[in-house]
Amino acid sequence: MKHLLKLFLILIISGNIYAQNIFSVEYENQADLKVFVVKHENQSDLKVFKVKYKKQSVGNDGKWFFTEYANQAKKKIYFVKYEN
Repeated sequence: MKHLLKLFLILIISGNIYAQNIFSVEYENQADLKVFVVKHENQSDLKVFKVKYKKQSVGNDGKWFFTEYANQAKKKIYFVKYEN
C-alpha cells in the first residue's frame, strides 16, 4: 500500500469529521461513520489521504491516520460495500 493513498469517500450518514485519527471497525453497528470508496473524485463528497505517521494528521486538512486500536481514534468508520 502506498504511503499516501487517495481515498474518495461518500459519507452515508451526516456529520462533520473533525478528527483525523481514524479506526476501521469490522461491524457496521460499531461505526460512527459509514464510508464508501468511489473510483472518481467527482463522485465523492469528501476527499482524504491516508498518511503513514500520526504527526502528519494534525488539524482538519483531510489527512487521516488509521490507528491500531479503537481507543486511540477520534472516529470509528466502517467501509460499506454498496453506495446505497
